[in-house]
Amino acid sequence: MITCNTIELKLRELGLRKGMYVEVHSSLSSFGQVDGGAKVVIRALQNIITPDGAIIMTSFPMSKQIELTEEDKERGITCKIKILDSNTNERTGMGIVADTFRRMPDVLTGEGMYRVSAWGAEQDKNSKGLSNLHLKDGYGLLIGVDIYRLTSMHYVEDNLPAEIEDIFKPSAEVQNYYPKDEWYIETGTPPERAWYKVQDQAYANGYIKDINIGNAKCMFFKVNNVINLYKGALESDPLSLYGLKKLI
Repeated sequence: MITCNTIELKLRELGLRKGMYVEVHSSLSSFGQVDGGAKVVIRALQNIITPDGAIIMTSFPMSKQIELTEEDKERGITCKIKILDSNTNERTGMGIVADTFRRMPDVLTGEGMYRVSAWGAEQDKNSKGLSNLHLKDGYGLLIGVDIYRLTSMHYVEDNLPAEIEDIFKPSAEVQNYYPKDEWYIETGTPPERAWYKVQDQAYANGYIKDINIGNAKCMFFKVNNVINLYKGALESDPLSLYGLKKLI
């Protein structure tokens, strides 16, 4: 059984400190058993960061990925997620820690589909997105999840080439079947998983530290260090990053 004290000690060992601004993504089940559940994970983070810093979690009103039907697969759909009401009490795809965090009385949640929830310093700014975290040269903490949960990566995709965007973009026929105001749909998979390449390079550069808490692998890093690797690759050779160069 993992306790609050164990989580706190391990996260301090990993490098978390008072006053940091931290983007957190987590899987509660990855720990194994946590005595007290999601609230204990949040309490451990708050004990370390204190109100002098900020804890920020994405709180998109989206379901977990829904199992694809045979008809979905025939249409080329690779990811199907239901868009939920903004005031939903349903479990979302953000995970139970993020869902619990969003509902806490001292947490402020922004608006829109890609909203975030913030606790601690500068709540007004931090609840409007992750730009202030980047401005503060803040940190990322991935608990039992990998770089594909790091929302900050999307903040450097302004110039993502059409050849890459088109891989994921559903056809008009698919969008007609799954209206975009009700569903998030992706079709197609790139030949190579670009974000894992970024994660590997970040490790090679010494940007990421990790530690295990129970069964959960936890990764900790300065967000700008990691997303700038992605930004640089997109600026220099995005098609190779996604394994597309030889196909174009």
